[in-house]
Amino acid sequence: MADKVLSLLGIAEKGRKLASGEFQTLEAVKSGKAKLVILAQDASDNTRKKFTDKCTYYGVNLISYSDKTGLGAAIGKDLRSVLAVCDKGLSEAVIKKFEESGGVKNGKEKNS
Repeated sequence: MADKVLSLLGIAEKGRKLASGEFQTLEAVKSGKAKLVILAQDASDNTRKKFTDKCTYYGVNLISYSDKTGLGAAIGKDLRSVLAVCDKGLSEAVIKKFEESGGVKNGKEKNS
């Protein structure tokens, strides 16, 4: 079975609606472009704390999904600890597929 969450991340990357890596993702969160942040389950404790705190402060949904290898492969790059989806529709689709797979969001829900 194909992983629908990772497939959507590939679509987001092709459509240039994705920020990847810590620096780009942090900039997307601070600038308000990020609609959803995806953190690799094997991200370091420091990275996990940094993005949990930033996403809570800026009101961006945060999910922990896959691992660094899986996130990187989904977007055709090397290892990635963190990604930001910068499109509202795509972020909602990713959250829906994530929840269907039994995942639970953390971070602050943003009302829009």
